[in-house]
Amino acid sequence: MKITIGLVDDQRLFVSGLSSLIPSLNDQFEVIVDAIDGEAFLAKLAKLESPPDIVLVDVRMEGMSGPEVVREMARQFPLVRKVALSNDAQEAAIIRMLRAGCCAYLLKDIGPEDLAKALIEVYTLGYYNADERNFRYRRLAQLAPENPREWLNAREIEFLRLACSDMTYKEIASKMNVAERTVDGYRESLFDKLKVGSRVGMAVEAIRLQYFKL
Repeated sequence: MKITIGLVDDQRLFVSGLSSLIPSLNDQFEVIVDAIDGEAFLAKLAKLESPPDIVLVDVRMEGMSGPEVVREMARQFPLVRKVALSNDAQEAAIIRMLRAGCCAYLLKDIGPEDLAKALIEVYTLGYYNADERNFRYRRLAQLAPENPREWLNAREIEFLRLACSDMTYKEIASKMNVAERTVDGYRESLFDKLKVGSRVGMAVEAIRLQYFKL
């Protein structure tokens, strides 16, 4: 019996490589759908006769973010087991994906044998406990405060205040001495934590939470 797997990540070469690697790890594994953005992936899922057993979801993607994709999958395909796969080991990112509906969080530097083990555990148990991080952060995801003010980190707060100005994101990146992609990550994280979908909405929340005053 095949364990069917889906994969969504905005790095085309990574998707291609992982799609080829996974079936070689175990003859039970079969990748049946992949995409390089969330919207395309959801559209492909909707056309399948049967969704995959497990889906690996990148955290930071252009367009729909990882948490957004996971939440939409939880609504449309509640029985599919969602696994985050990312380079981001920050606590906030992990908790965000677990709270969205992921049952495991794997870093992209995971070894092939550990990846195979994780996929088997997720399929058979519904979670992955071999990595202590997964066990600990699942508990944190249940206990993390709902009020975003209580778990914004210092750099996110700095970005939030700058985003309330007329500076472009490129100028904000320069001001914070980080890459533009890092600023994209701060924006995506705040969109998710503040439950907004635009810079204006983010500014409104910054004022409401008293991070910024007119």
